[in-house]
Amino acid sequence: MNFPAQLFPSGWSLAAFVPLFAILVWVVRTAPWGRLKESTQSHVFLGFVVALALLWTLQAGVRPGLNYHLLGATVAVLAFGPQLGIVALCAVLAATTFNGAAAWQTYGLNAMVMIAVPVAIAQGIYWLVVRFLPAHLFVFIFANAFFGAWLNTVLTGIAASGILYVASVYPAEQLLDQYLPYFVLLGFSEGTLSGMAITLMVVYRPGRVVTFDDSRYLLNK
Repeated sequence: MNFPAQLFPSGWSLAAFVPLFAILVWVVRTAPWGRLKESTQSHVFLGFVVALALLWTLQAGVRPGLNYHLLGATVAVLAFGPQLGIVALCAVLAATTFNGAAAWQTYGLNAMVMIAVPVAIAQGIYWLVVRFLPAHLFVFIFANAFFGAWLNTVLTGIAASGILYVASVYPAEQLLDQYLPYFVLLGFSEGTLSGMAITLMVVYRPGRVVTFDDSRYLLNK
């Protein structure tokens, strides 16, 4: 999903920085920065950034812009919250862009597709789970991490395909045949790894998962 600079007109790449700037302003103003002052939490945060940056280098694709890699957005939101999750993912994207996997000109566009969209989806799924599903440990892990990460990957793939189509980069037939269906398969890997990561964190370090509330999911269960 890393978009090369040559695929899009310069207007698209520049326009994407506008909503990204607005999002970053919101993050700076509302993020719980105090959590990163705790040494253990900051170590988990930095470890996540490094590990995900390595995973983003493992990607496959058929044509420029039609590539696949794990997102990690669901784990980022569940573990750190949406604001710090965006910070972590922006750092990962900066690292992979610096490494040459993407262009700086399309950083804003890549950030909107690979960060803003999946973070919003993950936060939306989390809100729906809290609002409508029973307060049970299994529900939290399965609905948010396993199923949520799978659904997040599929919906992000739809968003990426939509941008490629609207920008007239690739025709709809090619996207439907050679690109979009594989997000369903990628979602299973995303869901499995995300579910395993959140399960381990909830079991052994529940305090490191900001969205997990002991009193809600464990008390009197």
